Amino acid sequence: MVTRQIKFTIAADPPPRLDKALSRDVPDEAALSRTRLARMIADGAVAIDGVAATDAKARVAEGAEVVLTVDAPEESHIGPEDIPLDVVHEDDDLIVINKPAGMVVHPAPGTPSGTLVNALLHHCGDDLSGVGGVKRPGIVHRIDKDTSGLLVVAKSDVAHQGLAAQFAAHSVERYYRAVCYGVPDANDPRLRGIKGAAFEPGNILRLTTQLARHKTDRQKQAVLFQGGRHAITRVRIVEPFGSPSVAALVECWLETGRTHQIRVHLAHAGHGLIGDPVYGGRRKLPARAISTEAAEAVRAFSRQALHAAVLGFVHPVTGESVRFEADVPADMSSLINALRVQTD
Repeated sequence: MVTRQIKFTIAADPPPRLDKALSRDVPDEAALSRTRLARMIADGAVAIDGVAATDAKARVAEGAEVVLTVDAPEESHIGPEDIPLDVVHEDDDLIVINKPAGMVVHPAPGTPSGTLVNALLHHCGDDLSGVGGVKRPGIVHRIDKDTSGLLVVAKSDVAHQGLAAQFAAHSVERYYRAVCYGVPDANDPRLRGIKGAAFEPGNILRLTTQLARHKTDRQKQAVLFQGGRHAITRVRIVEPFGSPSVAALVECWLETGRTHQIRVHLAHAGHGLIGDPVYGGRRKLPARAISTEAAEAVRAFSRQALHAAVLGFVHPVTGESVRFEADVPADMSSLINALRVQTD
């Protein structure tokens, strides 16, 4: 296996632990996270003044000469596939993709190929510097197969660690566009009686619950108020549809990021997403409220009407605040336009 050596000197006032000192002083271009450096120490791949250092907690002196022996990234067991990608942004450390509905993010037993990871392995090729010592894209968050929109993926170990930390701290900006049944309005007394629902200034619905895997259907998430994981979703009406209003285009943003969070939260509030086969249900909207064209568009829409429209974060290498936007795809745009058509 091809290896490379990285040589540098410990700067003044080093941290008291070797792993922290290495993380501070290792050249940025090495693209090695503290986690990766700790693993290298344990593997005997770090030498201090010519002597192997295997204790991450050991002290290291200012001026010490460090040599890191870095193995070339191992090839991933996942195969590259030539699948077209809508690349919104790409640099040496990360790539932002506008994922189409119908594409799974990561291979799994039911979907071993045709995934975003397969496509990224082909697209990035040798540009992947390795995540955790393996030549693979670093998946730090996911959106459901039938949800479209923006995803950021790490191409380097440092970017992976930095992005993962931001997602864990819930500091990433994520806005979604969705089309739901009904209109989540503060004037609806029913909503005020739903546990976990409250309204904030500006007619913003705030849903606060716990979420956990459903007890009997392992493919679903369930709302709880004890146990599970804390979840907060905010919802703002963008445009109501129908006369009287029976559906709405809404903007949702996440304070947390749990599996199926928007879908299960809106269903809990009685505003399931149009087309959602798991949580939305198939509702027949009142014929007098919408046009025949709109009714047919709702009936025919075969996926959850959910799109990850905005993604903002601090670039984990440059420190720059970045923000990306993606318009709703054609199928959602057609649904929205049909719902705008006046009643017959």
